[in-house]
Amino acid sequence: MSSHQPAQTPRPSLLRIPLFRLLAINLAVGACAAALLVGGLLWLNPGHLRELILADRAPGVALFLLLASFLITFGSAAMGSAIMAQGHKEDTDKGDGHGSRLALQELTQRTHTH
Repeated sequence: MSSHQPAQTPRPSLLRIPLFRLLAINLAVGACAAALLVGGLLWLNPGHLRELILADRAPGVALFLLLASFLITFGSAAMGSAIMAQGHKEDTDKGDGHGSRLALQELTQRTHTH
């Protein structure tokens, strides 16, 4: 019996994939925003929220549900905005944000000249 094993090709790390790295970074940004918001809510105590949570028999469950819902909301919003911004091409010459209007004008001028 030979102890020769087939050579395994190393799998690339998920963080080397640009799209996955973009989503992971933006998920982390959304998670930080969620943690800051939940911490701020507990610190400011609007509507006696902190007192209501801490008066419960299992305050960890309420804190987990609050943090998880904010994490899902802000994480998905940050990831979604990053994905939608991928198609946005910034023009360094003109910062007025009217690139699509300019392209439409060029297209209509081309059709009128031909």
